[in-house]
Amino acid sequence: MLTWKDIIHFTVKGNPEPDQRVEKSASEWKELLTPEQFRITRNKGTEAPHSGALCSVHEAGKYECVCCGTPLFDSTIKFESGTGWPSFTQPIKENAIKYHKDSSFGMVRVEVLCNTCDAHLGHVFPDGPEPSGLRYCINSESMQLQKEKVNE
Repeated sequence: MLTWKDIIHFTVKGNPEPDQRVEKSASEWKELLTPEQFRITRNKGTEAPHSGALCSVHEAGKYECVCCGTPLFDSTIKFESGTGWPSFTQPIKENAIKYHKDSSFGMVRVEVLCNTCDAHLGHVFPDGPEPSGLRYCINSESMQLQKEKVNE
């Protein structure tokens, strides 16, 4: 289980190696993504709080990067943070997420990106629920939910 100490270590000492890399030009990403997805994932944008389609979704499944399809978060670790963005306590795998120190807007935060394709996802904060104490605050536009198939 990752902790805030682990996150800070990644921002200072380097991130875990991804399982694979996906790299495309800006024009290739523009062909694959909606304008809003491109603005958020490729230009480090953010969606307005409480506006994302995945904020109130609680169906079982895996949340994947909208750009490259890499699994990022599992629905079992999603929680209601009250912030207006989908929130998670842990990534699906330690090397699914990349961490960067973000000093924009006059504050210091930790930006989270897809470790496979460098898509901007959101930020992580040390104010989440126990046992990890982490809150991954993620833009809905940067993810897609692959729902679990129900056996009939």
